Amino acid sequence: MSDDLTGKLLEFANFLADEAAQISHKYFRQHIVIDSKDNKSPVTIADREIELRLRELIKQHYPSHGIIGEEFANQETQAEFCWVLDPIDGTVAFSTGKPTFTTLVALLRNGAPLLSVIDQAISGERFSGVANYGALLNKTKLQTSLQTEVANVRLNATTPLMFTTTYEREAFERVRSKVRLTAFGGDAYAFGLLAAGHIDVIMEAELQYYDIAALMPVIEGAGGVISDWQGKALNREFNGQVLATANTELHNKILQIINS
Repeated sequence: MSDDLTGKLLEFANFLADEAAQISHKYFRQHIVIDSKDNKSPVTIADREIELRLRELIKQHYPSHGIIGEEFANQETQAEFCWVLDPIDGTVAFSTGKPTFTTLVALLRNGAPLLSVIDQAISGERFSGVANYGALLNKTKLQTSLQTEVANVRLNATTPLMFTTTYEREAFERVRSKVRLTAFGGDAYAFGLLAAGHIDVIMEAELQYYDIAALMPVIEGAGGVISDWQGKALNREFNGQVLATANTELHNKILQIINS
């Protein structure tokens, strides 16, 4: 694929993020209804309105492309190019007025993430990545931390409540007990912060593919590593467990602790 086409598609991903930001600004810290989906997770008018708008724009500009989204049915997922959308990643944060939610836009080519955007509309921070080309925060090149000593690690998870099995709770506790500090919160925004060098390790569970597709080009483009808890590559059939670290040496050390 030509650099010209890659650039054009990344420009379109940024356009989608701009459109999403306008809608999230409209509803942020307003008195909106918080509904519950069948799986008990929260959803708001902002989630639905953003995804519908992005789907409309994709079909208008790239009618042959597929779409995987959180709120509505998937379309043409076997197409060469397929967009993966999470309109509000961090609906709980959004609904409680915290500016740590993000809009996630990723483009797959033949099933593999090609490029992505993690956009925080309120702070104006936009993390973007293109496979094999690097990652940016707005216009600044991203670089993960060089930390390789587990005792000095800054660990993050969105919430300890996401670790629902004995294995997950014990594995997280093993890692937590060995690091410098542990923080909670952030959802996908935390992965952008890892790419920027402010977090060294993130452990998550119970995630869906639309939660992670946009993370991979950004994390890997900044020099980090992202996999499941066994070190396997993430794909649409992954088990919900995600480990992201600042570098390969640290990744291998944390995998050892998780599975010891």
